[in-house]
Amino acid sequence: MKENTPGAGSPVLPVAPTRGRLRPLGLDEVRITGGFWAGRRAVNATATLGHCRDWMERVGWIGNFRAAAEGRVHHDRRGREFADSDVYKLLEAMAWEAGHGGDPALDAEITALSDTIAAAQEPDGYLNTAFGRPGRPPRYSDLAWGHELYCAGHLIQAGVARTRARGEGELAKTARRAADHVCATFGPGGIEGVCGHPEIETALVELARATGEQRYLDQAALFVDRRGHGTLPDIEFGRAYYQDDLPVRDATVLRGHAVRALYLAAGAVDVAVETGDEDLLAAVVRQWEATVARRTHLTGGMGSHHRDESFGDDFVLPPDRAYSETCAGVASVMLGWRLLLATGEPRFADLAERTLFNVVAASPSEDGRAFFYANTLHRRRRGTVPPADAESPRAESGLRAPWFAVSCCPTNVARTLALLPAYLATADDHGVQLHQYADAEIATHLTGGHGVALRVRTDYPSGGSVTVRVGRSPDHPWTLSLRVPAWTEGATAWLVDPDGGRRAVAPGTAALTRLFRPGDEIRLELPVAPRWIAPDPRVDAVRGTVAVQRGPLVYCAESVDLPGGHEVDAVRVDPSVEPEDGPDDTVVAPGELAGPGGPPDAVWPYRPLDRVAAPAAERTGVVLVPYHSWANRGPSTMRVWLPTAEPRTTPPGR
Repeated sequence: MKENTPGAGSPVLPVAPTRGRLRPLGLDEVRITGGFWAGRRAVNATATLGHCRDWMERVGWIGNFRAAAEGRVHHDRRGREFADSDVYKLLEAMAWEAGHGGDPALDAEITALSDTIAAAQEPDGYLNTAFGRPGRPPRYSDLAWGHELYCAGHLIQAGVARTRARGEGELAKTARRAADHVCATFGPGGIEGVCGHPEIETALVELARATGEQRYLDQAALFVDRRGHGTLPDIEFGRAYYQDDLPVRDATVLRGHAVRALYLAAGAVDVAVETGDEDLLAAVVRQWEATVARRTHLTGGMGSHHRDESFGDDFVLPPDRAYSETCAGVASVMLGWRLLLATGEPRFADLAERTLFNVVAASPSEDGRAFFYANTLHRRRRGTVPPADAESPRAESGLRAPWFAVSCCPTNVARTLALLPAYLATADDHGVQLHQYADAEIATHLTGGHGVALRVRTDYPSGGSVTVRVGRSPDHPWTLSLRVPAWTEGATAWLVDPDGGRRAVAPGTAALTRLFRPGDEIRLELPVAPRWIAPDPRVDAVRGTVAVQRGPLVYCAESVDLPGGHEVDAVRVDPSVEPEDGPDDTVVAPGELAGPGGPPDAVWPYRPLDRVAAPAAERTGVVLVPYHSWANRGPSTMRVWLPTAEPRTTPPGR
């Protein structure tokens, strides 16, 4: 792997590998200026961050640190054993948001919350409000379920974010003391265990990158190598639940709890990149390939089991039982970004795009104050409106809830949207690469300190035209590369150069090498149009159905758009006729609304084939909406995979 040479200054980077195929660009080098993601990020900054902070004050999770510092945590602590981590994720989100520009009020909030957390830290660096204090369980007495190292990982990531955005302060010092404690406690000669929920691995690697301290990288590598040797207890879900059944290098597919598996894979990539371990990197790539091919929903969501929040077996992808946890979507994007930086392969950005638009964007409500924890692909019954002043006890919900008893997802969405510009572009010795499309301004330096400035204009994903205008360029040729999404397969995308030359480009990467001049414009034309998607026939749960995708967006039928009080189970579509664009980013699919398929007095849902009659149906155009937008108009039923309106005939001889 190639050593990364940073540009001028110290970029504000969530992930800063010292080697790899591509060099990431920081929040100070990329700015989203308009369009889909600018709107989402504005809501995140003005509503979601404050919403999360207010709820954590209300339910006592921030107060836990005050209680710990004042010696009353044994009777005053509130929330689950991992509640500390959500305070840290909020801090990380706030730190990245502050990294975009000067906001004295936000900086003051970060400082105050950092001081509250620091006051609860023990002299040896240990920091957790659920363990290790009078009246609480002993330190590290429950590595399988206690989440102590998981919480420490999120603290470290928050400290790294604050350091990179504003320089070392109290939060960074608190995080380093915690990391030093972890290394002293779990290093060679210490506790030979791992945490039931991976997270500490990627955090320690990022701290090593930020500080140059080898011991943090060594400890992360030790945690990765320890995993899979049965150090955690066997449980009803099996050790695969927390990836302790097989060493990372031996596993062939991601399995068990989806978020745990993805966080571990991200940490393993970080370790592999920093240590030059090509075999470890190849192992994670193989697992990613198998998981994408056999265990991933159309939306990019991962996880089929509600009971253990886990991956199912190959091709077990039921839409109505899709768990597709929001945190798993965030973790998948984290993993994909690391694999993209390491390999330069656009397929990792393809899945990240799909997941960002159809999982991460689906979680928050339009006002940024309610969230989906799980992301089903088929809602059979209309949900009830969650109370605005109470925690939702259930991850599964027909409507977004303002807060959950387990609220890992809102803060994960918040930190992802805060750092999102860092996922748009990279550089290497040859030029600049664009991976995600949004209105943006990019200013960086190529090797040798030569400055490049680009202006991106697009209405993506609503439209498919992406125009890149050169504002500053070296006086020698360099390469501009643009990802051509995998979803363009079967259609034609075009690249138009500054001279008006036009050529068709295939899915992958469209590259243009030349001596660019200020004012030059390059245009990528992507065939954004609705099209039918058919599932692999091995996905039994959706056999006989189709879905609609338009560009990167997956679409769904929602009952509020159906006439006559119909629910979505009445929808049948005709895939022999192409769907068409409708008004306001809707799609109209040819189809029908079918009546009940059996007699109203039926007492048994199965009948002989010769007694099956096609239900009466009303031909209509079925209005579909982007999946990420569903459930913003009140209780509804919804489905992504739509049954086809195939003619039914009586079998011969009957």
